[in-house]
Amino acid sequence: MCSALQLFDEMPQRMTPTWNAMIIAYSRRHSPMKVLSLYRQMIIEGVRPDSSTFTVALKACASLFDLEFGEEIRSLAVNCGYKDDVFVGSSLLNLYAKCGKMDEAMRVFDSMPKRDLVCWTTMITGFSQCGRAAEAVGVYWRMKDEGLEGDSIVMVGLIQVCAILGDVKMGLSIHGHMIRRDLRMDVFVETSLVDMYAKNGLLEIARHVFKKMSWRNVVSWSALISGYAQNGFAGDALRLLVEMQDSGLEPDLVALVSALLACSHIGFLKLGESIHGFIMRRLEINRISATAIIDMYSKCGNLSSARALFDRITSRDTISWNAMIASYGIHGHGREALSLFIQMKSQSRPDDATFASLLSALSHSGLVEEGRYWFDLMVKEFRIQPSEKHYACMVDLLARAGHIKEAQKLIESMTIEPGIPVWVALLSGCRNHRKLEIGEMAAKKVLELKPDDAGIYTLVSNVFAAARKWDEVASVRKVMKEKGIKKVPGYSVAEVNGNLHAFLMEDKSHPQHEMIMAMLERLNSKMRDMGYVPKTEFVLHDLEEEVKEQMLCNHSERLAIAFALLNTAPRTRILITKNLRVCGDCHTATKFVSEIADREIVVRDVKRFHHFKDGACSCGDYW
Repeated sequence: MCSALQLFDEMPQRMTPTWNAMIIAYSRRHSPMKVLSLYRQMIIEGVRPDSSTFTVALKACASLFDLEFGEEIRSLAVNCGYKDDVFVGSSLLNLYAKCGKMDEAMRVFDSMPKRDLVCWTTMITGFSQCGRAAEAVGVYWRMKDEGLEGDSIVMVGLIQVCAILGDVKMGLSIHGHMIRRDLRMDVFVETSLVDMYAKNGLLEIARHVFKKMSWRNVVSWSALISGYAQNGFAGDALRLLVEMQDSGLEPDLVALVSALLACSHIGFLKLGESIHGFIMRRLEINRISATAIIDMYSKCGNLSSARALFDRITSRDTISWNAMIASYGIHGHGREALSLFIQMKSQSRPDDATFASLLSALSHSGLVEEGRYWFDLMVKEFRIQPSEKHYACMVDLLARAGHIKEAQKLIESMTIEPGIPVWVALLSGCRNHRKLEIGEMAAKKVLELKPDDAGIYTLVSNVFAAARKWDEVASVRKVMKEKGIKKVPGYSVAEVNGNLHAFLMEDKSHPQHEMIMAMLERLNSKMRDMGYVPKTEFVLHDLEEEVKEQMLCNHSERLAIAFALLNTAPRTRILITKNLRVCGDCHTATKFVSEIADREIVVRDVKRFHHFKDGACSCGDYW
């Protein structure tokens, strides 16, 4: 190139083909800046570009995402008579697609007299990458109507569309089509398939495709790890991360963020801290990783570390603010969440997710007046129309505080049809405040909507049980049996010395079972001396009182707490993660245990955190 450039510079007169030779040479060497520099020089010297010049210059603009200069080139190309040139049109199409200007790309595409497979591919992948999945599918069907069959690049675009749309049926069809036509299955195609299946919850198929891959890269591993983490299989996600490292590959940010999500799910603080350190040493803390780390610390019970990292973020986006507000919410710090929200307002505009996090935080702290005020301002000042999640938060706020009638009126005033989350929020409040007449109505509304979640059926069943409507309870259980829905077993996890130990209700499988039961018996005896009386109303089965008391004593969180007391040093903080809501009796018992053992016991249930210390809970018994 040096010799070519020297000869080019020495030429007394340079015609268009000569300029094109240099421009194309630099393009082939992937030097788009050099291409555009030569193009500018050519125009300044008054040499008229041709189709090749415009085509390569537009390609360089696409490589640099330089839409502004690309528009200048397009204008000159039109003036020079190349408006309908298929090569110029293809490069212009690619530029618009790369820059996300798909409406402009479609206008160029529709005006082209002849379209090849490359142009169709550009349109399909362009719409896919912009998140306009339905339009990508539409272009594909147009292509099929014109008798063209897609290659593997088109298929990758369509597989990505299926991942966005959650259209597993179409994804399976495309996969089958590729196998039947013997289309090339390279690492990009197979990784896209793994990602599509994993995002749609078909983890077994995703794993099968992954195992059959002849070569796996970091992106392939990350797609599978992310799929397991996002579908709630935290343990599998973390095991895959270890496998990935054992294979000799260093995890990228996507894999590590997914691993942080997995740590958040199961409350694995020690591993989360290790991942945080790894990112700091080997990569960099950007807004995405910082938000994931904040979420991990918060959900692993370390709110102070979450806030410390948040304070170090110099350029906060809405997602970062929302994560920290939500963190305060799940720990029951509603006023801190509100204070942070007010600070956010002066720096960044809150969005609908911000208000959902704020209203949820206010609900957990019983800040009813503040909730009413900000819900009203959300509509009037911020012009955000309430969605179902906002209504669900407000109904939860009111019903949790005992304002059942007001919550019911809010539902009746909704501009959208109330769904399961809204009715469940009302139902929970009715159960807590023994408003069983309205609760039965809400329960029937929930059943009409045919939920698929076992936890919702259990809540409905519990409301009927609290009202002693045993026939209704039997009816709900019959529906669950017919639909193949099984009650989710409650379990609790204790992190001790960097290892996780899980316990089920009445679990006898642990090697230290006898020691755990002896510890519980000693605690129970001391608790009774201090005035503890078992709340057997939380056992919603028609059983003898003595049996109910024994069942309460064997709840999974009590087994986990006893195990942690046996295996940690005095005054060490204990963290327990539970997959269901803590029952009222266990909440009372844990307050006693925190005083007897002189420990801080942090319990994270499916809704929020409870920090027990010196015989009291951070929730103030409002939960």
